[in-house]
Amino acid sequence: MAVNAFIKLVPSSVKQTITTEEVKDLFHYYKDITAKTGNQLNWQYGESAFPYEIKETNESKEKAFYLYSDHERYHVILIGIDKEMIKEEEGTEREQQYIQVTLPDQSTTGDKGKANEFCKFLAKKLQGELHLFNDRVMYYYPRK
Repeated sequence: MAVNAFIKLVPSSVKQTITTEEVKDLFHYYKDITAKTGNQLNWQYGESAFPYEIKETNESKEKAFYLYSDHERYHVILIGIDKEMIKEEEGTEREQQYIQVTLPDQSTTGDKGKANEFCKFLAKKLQGELHLFNDRVMYYYPRK
């Protein structure tokens, strides 16, 4: 059965809206910084840190994409963007965007480890609220 994690863009996040292109740019940035770390250590860390190719289908171009790997320890991670209505304490409603990270049935334990790592990276960069695969919540935004 597929499991999901969510990075919610709360009012105190860096951004209130995000596109799939911006999320892809964050993955490219992640790949660049891990490759630079590998260069400093004289080790090919970039391939180990991000063993995926970013792919998308024509039907889901604006809403989702997936990370595919032909490495033996990894297979696939799905990334999507959607919105939800949140009811505030005052009774008002607001629209909140979130990034959904899905591990389908064919995903491996390696995929789950990388997905957790990517979720934490995205949540930290966007200062969002991370709902992990095990239903725990991590707060990366300044709380009052």
